[in-house]
Amino acid sequence: MTTENESPKIAVIAGAGPAGLTAALELLRTTNVKPVIFEAENAIGGISRTVCYKGNRMDIGGHRFFSKSDAVMDWWLNILPLESKDGPHPEKDDLVMLCRSRLSRILFLRKLFDYPVTLNGNTIRGLGFWRMMKIGLSYLKVQLLPARSEKSLEDFMINRFGVELYRTFFRDYTKKLWGVPCNKISPEWGGQRIKGLSITKTVVHAVKQIFKSNRHAIDRDSADKFRQKNTETSLIGQFLYPKLGPGQLWETVAQKILDMGGEIVMNAKVVGVNRIENRVVSVAVDNSQGVETIPCDYFLSSMPVKELVTAMDQPKTSVPAEVKRVAEGLVYRDFMTVGLLLDKLEIGNIKDNWIYVQESDVKLGRIQVFNNWSPYLVSDPSKVWIGLEYFVNEGDEMWTMSDADFIQFAIAELDRIHVAKPESVRDSVVFRVKKAYPAYFGTYGEFHKIREYLDNIENLFLMGRNGMHKYNNMDHSMLTAMETVKCIREGSVDKSDLWNVNTEEEYHEGKKNEKHA
Repeated sequence: MTTENESPKIAVIAGAGPAGLTAALELLRTTNVKPVIFEAENAIGGISRTVCYKGNRMDIGGHRFFSKSDAVMDWWLNILPLESKDGPHPEKDDLVMLCRSRLSRILFLRKLFDYPVTLNGNTIRGLGFWRMMKIGLSYLKVQLLPARSEKSLEDFMINRFGVELYRTFFRDYTKKLWGVPCNKISPEWGGQRIKGLSITKTVVHAVKQIFKSNRHAIDRDSADKFRQKNTETSLIGQFLYPKLGPGQLWETVAQKILDMGGEIVMNAKVVGVNRIENRVVSVAVDNSQGVETIPCDYFLSSMPVKELVTAMDQPKTSVPAEVKRVAEGLVYRDFMTVGLLLDKLEIGNIKDNWIYVQESDVKLGRIQVFNNWSPYLVSDPSKVWIGLEYFVNEGDEMWTMSDADFIQFAIAELDRIHVAKPESVRDSVVFRVKKAYPAYFGTYGEFHKIREYLDNIENLFLMGRNGMHKYNNMDHSMLTAMETVKCIREGSVDKSDLWNVNTEEEYHEGKKNEKHA
């Protein structure tokens, strides 16, 4: 431990999202390094935060607390305990994890289909015999013929689902998400988001569920029920969820960091990174007092890579032109949510966590039903509290629309697809999120040039979704933070394990990661 007269080393962390907060708490728990977090906005949790509007809470982006990593599962439950049926009742308190059932479906042809797509009576009736035949034959074709070379996300999906199923359920929604066709997107996105999911695995999983007794029951007494390591993430049936939304967990983590001696400074953006040779020696932070220089021994960045490279381009330590070119060409997708408080939904009392909107005549991408994430997110249980999610580009027509106009636009779309009537709306609000999704096009194909340059800076560590320009889930972002702290603890400058998170079929399940638990 640090002696009384010895100053602790300082790790400056850019960003108070899952990666930054995980790294800070792990540093305090396992090292003598003091974390100082600078968060550019006035909110804890990044895209995993919870926003509150008139007593109704909104999960920005939707976050199921499920991971194939025991280290992450244990970490979450160490912060918020699992609800229990017996003895003391933590579910009556706020600081608790609820046990939730997963249901998400696809809205297509004004009908709801299971997601992942399941071969059942509802699917066959909804799609019709002829379309089902075409889907089946196109799937058999890709199974019998050699796989096409995967140069794009379109190739990736066709190889796994066949042309017809890809066109029916994946193509249009993915174009809504990214704003470009699937044949313009790197196949790496599919490798990270759906990994080994296929029709065969979906069918096998469905058959297993049929033979399980009371398959929708939830066991609130054992966290082991949620350690579904051999289940594809898209097929999980149960997950954990903080009573008051994901932000509740990260706000609790932030308080622990402060209680243990760490620092968190809000509305403070890192605008400069100062180096001597291959080490960061200080960062410049723009806060309410102006621009301040903060010395540091380590710099952990979860800020967007494009902004990081700009901040590093200093007069005495300029960034190579080729690295700057690639950084400037990185693309992000932004995000808008319209929160609507409704008397009812026209599609009935559904149990879905969210609904993917495949309909091509609306811009709406996804509908979240917050009542089904946690009943405690809704102040009036007689109302339905939903989020209408739109994928946009900062500065485009939808982004620049006034809140009032955009709300009316969203309500009209909801009416068009027969989900809810305008007269059912009791209240509404709009939230905008910049750089929600790092994109796998633009100059992403040359990202290795940025990585090779930045990895050579010994005490600089990139973490999280925007920090690594990888479409990570929350648990992946946490694992990159854990690997970063491991490097600091062991004095290692080899950062390969950080980049290996979420790049393999089964990520960080073995003994190597268990020591983080």
